[in-house]
Amino acid sequence: MVAYPTTDTRVPLAADEQRWRELLARLDPATLTEALLPRVDRVDGYQSPPIPRSEIRRTAELSMEVLLRALRTGSLDNSVTVPSEIGVSRARAGIELSSLMAALQLDFAVLWDGLLAVADDADAQLIVHRTRAVMRTVDAWVSQAQRAYLAETQRMREESASLRRDIIDAVFHSTPGSREEREAVAAVASECGYGVDEPLLVVAAVRGDIPALRVGVAELERFGVMCQLSHLDGALIVFLAAHPGGTGTHADPAAHLGDMRVGMAPAPDGITGLRAAAARARELALLLTPDESGAMTRERGWARQAARALDDAGSPVIADVEAALAQGSAAKRERLLETVRCYLALGSISDTAAALFCHRNTVSKQLQQFRDVTGVDPTIPQQAARLVVGWA
Repeated sequence: MVAYPTTDTRVPLAADEQRWRELLARLDPATLTEALLPRVDRVDGYQSPPIPRSEIRRTAELSMEVLLRALRTGSLDNSVTVPSEIGVSRARAGIELSSLMAALQLDFAVLWDGLLAVADDADAQLIVHRTRAVMRTVDAWVSQAQRAYLAETQRMREESASLRRDIIDAVFHSTPGSREEREAVAAVASECGYGVDEPLLVVAAVRGDIPALRVGVAELERFGVMCQLSHLDGALIVFLAAHPGGTGTHADPAAHLGDMRVGMAPAPDGITGLRAAAARARELALLLTPDESGAMTRERGWARQAARALDDAGSPVIADVEAALAQGSAAKRERLLETVRCYLALGSISDTAAALFCHRNTVSKQLQQFRDVTGVDPTIPQQAARLVVGWA
């Protein structure tokens, strides 16, 4: 909000109005433009502008014409499109908003200098009375251009994001090894700024975990970590450079994403392996149970993946073990399960005894009883593997 100076709020006399119009009539848009352009040239971003100087001159002179007309009528006509055109064209040209605002705000200084140049000493009071009107008109002009700039910038972002999603989708849905896939890989590398073989980190979220991943990505991007988003079979897929070099607390995005309920898979061969990594990340995300937290990785989830694959194939891993344990009392079953699970996690009878606060002979006895009941010996790696997978 512009803070306008306090001025006399008396209604101008008819003579004042007539004199004001006379002063405005003395101002020539072309002359004002010549005074404006050197000042604009000193604004950052306008020294070598990505738009022709002839266009800057044209819109500057047109701006002066419209502003002078607005000062004569007392307001800026809502139908005036020049400021919107300026905002849109500068956004498309990639000029920073701060540079555009600095250039537009020079209009007030040029208009004011022009008025002082054509006014007489006797016009001093009149000029002071009209300060608010000039500032209000220029402020409305600048605000309209700013709104147009921001709207166009948002539209351009959405358009770019949509194009990027289409390019990434082409990688996911092209035939492996085909020319179409190779072209899609090259297009993603060019659009996203990655090397074709640059290692990537891929994460996936499913169902209710998707909103949290979107928030996490937004936080990473605030720290300068570039992330790409897409979808695969109902999962939100996010991929980024494996070593993006972010700043602050998120210099290691893998650690940040690792705190979320996502599936996480590396793509060491870059975009070429993106589709396979995305599919792995999605499968890992589906392994998470409602009470679990943190990222599901291959190291964490391999046994569970194996168990589900065998179950889906009609070959449950430890159905016989579960049936055998069900024959005994619930208390005995719980003691055996506690001991065997702890032993499988630690791999040592002594460490298991320490963890369970019992004698190592007690642990050995429990492992022997488990073998007698189920026929599976937890101390033999090949047999223990069944239990690790089945209980994953």
